[in-house]
Amino acid sequence: MMAWRATALLIFLLGLTFPAAAAQRHGLSAFGDLKYPPDFTHFDYVNPGAPKGGRIVTVGTSGLTSFDSFNAFILKGDPADGLGMLFDSLMVRAFDEPDAVYGLLAAWADVAEDGRSVAFGLRPEARFADGTAVTAEDVCFSFSLLKEKGHPSYRISLKDVAACVVIGQHTLRYTFRGDNVRDLPRVVGTLPVFSRAFYTRHDFTKASLVPPVGSGPYRIVDFKQGAFVSYQRRKDYWAADLPVNRGRWNFDVIKFVYFRERAAELEALKAGDIDLREEFTSRSWATEYDIPAVREGRLIKGVLPDHRPSGAQGFFFNLRRAKFADARVRRAFALAYDFEWANRNLFYGLYKRTESVFENSPLKATGKPSAEELKLLEPLRDKLPPETFGEAVRPPVSDGSGQDRKLLREASRLLAEAGWTRKGEWLVNDRGERFTVEFLMYSPAFERVIAPYVRNLRLLGIDARMRLVESAQFQRRLKAFDFDITTQRYVLSLTPGIELRNVFSAAAAKVAGSYNIAGIANAGVDALIEKVIAAKTRPEMTTAAKTLDRALRATHFWVPHWYKASHTIAWWDKFGRPKIKPAYARGVLDTWWLAKEKARRLAR
Repeated sequence: MMAWRATALLIFLLGLTFPAAAAQRHGLSAFGDLKYPPDFTHFDYVNPGAPKGGRIVTVGTSGLTSFDSFNAFILKGDPADGLGMLFDSLMVRAFDEPDAVYGLLAAWADVAEDGRSVAFGLRPEARFADGTAVTAEDVCFSFSLLKEKGHPSYRISLKDVAACVVIGQHTLRYTFRGDNVRDLPRVVGTLPVFSRAFYTRHDFTKASLVPPVGSGPYRIVDFKQGAFVSYQRRKDYWAADLPVNRGRWNFDVIKFVYFRERAAELEALKAGDIDLREEFTSRSWATEYDIPAVREGRLIKGVLPDHRPSGAQGFFFNLRRAKFADARVRRAFALAYDFEWANRNLFYGLYKRTESVFENSPLKATGKPSAEELKLLEPLRDKLPPETFGEAVRPPVSDGSGQDRKLLREASRLLAEAGWTRKGEWLVNDRGERFTVEFLMYSPAFERVIAPYVRNLRLLGIDARMRLVESAQFQRRLKAFDFDITTQRYVLSLTPGIELRNVFSAAAAKVAGSYNIAGIANAGVDALIEKVIAAKTRPEMTTAAKTLDRALRATHFWVPHWYKASHTIAWWDKFGRPKIKPAYARGVLDTWWLAKEKARRLAR
C-alpha cells in the first residue's frame, strides 16, 4: 500500500480534524496579494483571440545537445526539452507577478489559518490524454512518487510536506510540518500530476522513451532519440478555455531539434530549417547575423526584456576538493579573471558584471549591512565569513589589459599565504603536489572565454587546463560532482523560498545530483536560508535575502561572470505575439502564434 493511502486510513480511523481554513481561493501567493480577481478571463500578457494552428521548430534552452529520456523528474537520463507541456499541475504561475499561482487542475485552494495544511478541490472535468479522469488519488500518488523516488531536488523541497490525503474523488489535503511553511502551498500546488494508471504499468525510476500520459496541452507525436522531439497540441485538451490558458498554447506542433554545437544551430536558423533561436554567444549576435534575410527584415533580431533576477552565473568551484578549501585560493582565482578585457574583446561590450546571486533585482546586497540586516547577521557572526559584515563583496575591477599586473601580484601573494610555493614553473603544496585545475565544459564556444583565463592562471603557476566532453558525459559528471571548476547559471525567483535549500544548503551539498554543485556547506548560510523562507512580509523577505546574498558572496564560492537583462532572439517573420511580454518569462512558446499571412509572404 502506498504511503499516502496508509496515512489517509490512519487519519480517518483516528477521527483527526484539521485547523480551520481561511477561505477557498482561486489563487495563492507568498504574501496573499493577487493581481487577478476570481472572475478574470485571461492573463494580461496574452492575446485571448490568438489563432490556433501551424508549427514552430526551435532549439531548447536546457543546454543539452541530446536526450535519452521522457522522464524529467528523476536523476537518471538526459530529459528532452518541452516535457513540462505534457503535464498539468493544480495551479499555474502568472508570469507578470512575482510568485502568484492560479487554479488549473484545482478550482480552488484552501489554506488553513495556521498555514500547516492546504486543501485543493479538483475540477471534475479534468482529463488525462487517454480520456480518464484526473482524481485526487492521482495527485497524491504523484506527490508520493516525487518525494520518494524523484530527483533529489524534490526530496529536499518536499521535506516538510508530511502527507497528501485523499478526502474525496475531487478533494485532497496536504499537511505540513515545521514552522517554515509559507511557500509549501504553492510548492505542492505546482507539482506535476501524473497518471497513476500509467506509472503503475511503467517504472518511474527508469529513464524511458515511452511517451507518458499527461493531462497537459500537448502530447509527444514523433521523435528520434538525441535528434528531435515533436509535440502536438491536443484538440481535446480539457483546460483549453480556462482563464489561465486562454490565448496560450497556440501552435499545433512544437518541435525541438538538437545540435552538437551552437554554430550548427545558427546555420540551421539561417537556412530556414529552424524558425526561432535564442542566441547565447555575444560574438555571434554582434557579427554573424549580417545576412540579407536580416537586412530585409525577413529574419528578425529581437531583444526581449527580462525582469527576472538575472541569475547567478560564473565559474563554480567544487568546494569538496581540498585544493579549494582555503578562501585565499578562491580569491586569487577571482583576481586572475579579467572581465573588463573579455567584455571589450570577446563580448562586444554587451554585458555587465555579475556581482550578486540575486543580480538585477531588489534582493541584491549593496554597501554595508543595514540595521535590519545586522539584526539577522549578528547572532550568526561566529558562523559566517568576516567579510559578510563589511561592504558587500564585489569582484575585482581590472585595468582591461588582459593581464593586470597589480591584480596578479595580489593573487600570487594570496596563494603564497595559503601555502602554495613556486617550484620551477608550477606551484606546489607542502607535500610537493602540483596545483592542477580542470575546467569542465561541453560547448566548444566557451574555449575562447576560458583560454585567456587559463593563460593568467598558468602565469601564477597553476597548471590549468580545459576539458571538453560531450553533453551526456558533462551531465553525468556534474551530477556526481566530478569536476574542479565548471560554468553554471541559476535564475532565482523574486520570492526565493524552499528552492534555496536545493542550491545553497549544506544538506544539498551531500546529495548527488543536487543543484548545490559548488558544495556550499555553511551553518550561517543555512540559518539565513531559513530566515528567507520564514519571512512573513515582502520587506522582511527582501532584508533576509540581502543578508543571504552577503554571506554567499563572502564565501567566494565562484568567480562571477556577466549578465544582460534581456533575451536576444532571432526568428523568421511569420509569428504574431502579444503586445505585452510577461515580465518574468520568455513567453514565446506559450503566447506566440503563427501569423498565416506573414508565413505566406515569407514563403513566396
